[in-house]
Amino acid sequence: MNKISVLFFATMRDHIGQKSISLDVPDKTNVQGLKSVLAEKYPNASGALEATLVSINREYAFPEDNIPDGAEVAMFPHVSGG
Repeated sequence: MNKISVLFFATMRDHIGQKSISLDVPDKTNVQGLKSVLAEKYPNASGALEATLVSINREYAFPEDNIPDGAEVAMFPHVSGG
C-alpha cells in the first residue's frame, strides 16, 4: 500500500467537504484508479471527478500515470472561460 496526500481546490473542496485527506492506495494505483476510489468514497463528487485536473508532486498528470508512495496529489476542477 502507498500512503498519499490528496489536496482539493475550489469546487472540488466543496464536493469532498475537506481541503485535504491522507489515503492508503494499492501499489501502482494510477490517477484514474484514484478517481474511482474517491468517487466511491465521496459519491457527491463522482460527476466532478470525471473532469478534474490532477497533479502529482506539482506536475500535471494523465489518467494512466501511477501515483508513487508519499505523493502529494492535487485535484482541481475543470475551468473554462471566455
